[in-house]
Amino acid sequence: MAAPTDTAATEIQSQTGITPSTLKTTLEEKLEASYVDIQDLSGGCGQMFEATIVSPHFAKKMTLARHRLVNSTLKEEIAAIHAWTAKCFTPEEWEKKK
Repeated sequence: MAAPTDTAATEIQSQTGITPSTLKTTLEEKLEASYVDIQDLSGGCGQMFEATIVSPHFAKKMTLARHRLVNSTLKEEIAAIHAWTAKCFTPEEWEKKK
């Protein structure tokens, strides 16, 4: 659900402190991600995000294990938002996909 105005979107983000930038920084630092793309699909209010994450920590892990790793890394952030979708790739998988 999008915020009704830009002012409302800014207020919601300031309350949670969650932005695409903060999510990206956390994933890069904690998962040693070489590529992170975060899209705010909520119309600017910071309540619905979609992410593409490339990390060597995903090697030899099935999709569910990768998602659990990301979700545990962003536990506090995910608790404060409405929707979160992650697409997780190893560096090798990402090179093939590009």
